[in-house]
Amino acid sequence: MERELVCTEAIREATLQCMEEDDSVYLMGLGVPDPKAIFGTTQGLQELFGSKRVMDMPLSENAMTGVAIGSAIAGKRPILIHQRMDFTLLALDQVINNAAKWHYMFDGIMKAPLVIRMMVGRGWGQGPQHSQSLQALYAQIPGLKVVMPSTPYNSKGLLVAAIEDDNPVIFIEHRWIHGVKGHVPSEKYKIPLGKARTVYEGKDLTIISSSYMSLEAQRAVEYLQNQGLSIELIDLQSIRPLDTETMIHSVNKTGKVLVVDGAWKSFGVSAEIIALLTEECWDSLKSPPKRLCFPEYPTPTSWILAQDYYPRAHNIVSAVCEMMEIPEMNIEELERSSVATLDAPDCNFTGPF
Repeated sequence: MERELVCTEAIREATLQCMEEDDSVYLMGLGVPDPKAIFGTTQGLQELFGSKRVMDMPLSENAMTGVAIGSAIAGKRPILIHQRMDFTLLALDQVINNAAKWHYMFDGIMKAPLVIRMMVGRGWGQGPQHSQSLQALYAQIPGLKVVMPSTPYNSKGLLVAAIEDDNPVIFIEHRWIHGVKGHVPSEKYKIPLGKARTVYEGKDLTIISSSYMSLEAQRAVEYLQNQGLSIELIDLQSIRPLDTETMIHSVNKTGKVLVVDGAWKSFGVSAEIIALLTEECWDSLKSPPKRLCFPEYPTPTSWILAQDYYPRAHNIVSAVCEMMEIPEMNIEELERSSVATLDAPDCNFTGPF
């Protein structure tokens, strides 16, 4: 029987195993030793490793990010946690002007092995200032690596790879993946940064997605497969570097591509991917590429307004039908199963909100 963990357990296990193996790895963040333990991802780590390696921090994001960068330059491997991506906006100068540039400015002699964990996604009315998905902002900066796991397996493997990387890595977790359960080996393992995962192989159309949107895309693909369509699904795993080879190979095969991104459409990750594929796969494209993203306005706080703000599986199915030029499918059952209750992804969701 395969061993199963939820994502929070997989992230904690990756952290624990890296800290056990390397004394230079330490953990810092607002609420790290609190009873809620960053959605459970840091549970019990201070008891195991002490307060000098698992530290709470004051509400001073810019200063504490500077402390983490300085310690990384000095030979440590810090994992800095911000419970909301929005809070990292207060530390942009440190991340962009210091962490991202250090290796380059010193001709590769110096390094800054830093992981910054950030949480994104909706939950209990987070609204415009506490639920923004700004992966495109960080991915645009040379010197930063950006990863977005979607399963327990790649949450653990990507985090281990991020911790052991000699460059600063932005590790973005969607709240709604935290409770997802899946197979996770007990041993320590790495997933290469910059390598995508082909979830399903197909020949009719390619869907490219990341993070929680890969789970919605998977539900959509399973539904479409039952209707006789052959859809290829690529979970990016890394936003920067992008696995261009996997994407180009897929689109050259199918000739049609839908990019599903849990962020805004304009100037975003989806725009970069479609620009790349248009440049590299022009002769193979059978129809214009399509994007499915957030509407072009800030995230609403209201649960009623939020219901139609976030793309779900039934929206993906509708987009595929349009691109394949086939009649709209009966997606009422899929749509009903996509209706979140009190900011939960499905009826089986139990927390941690």
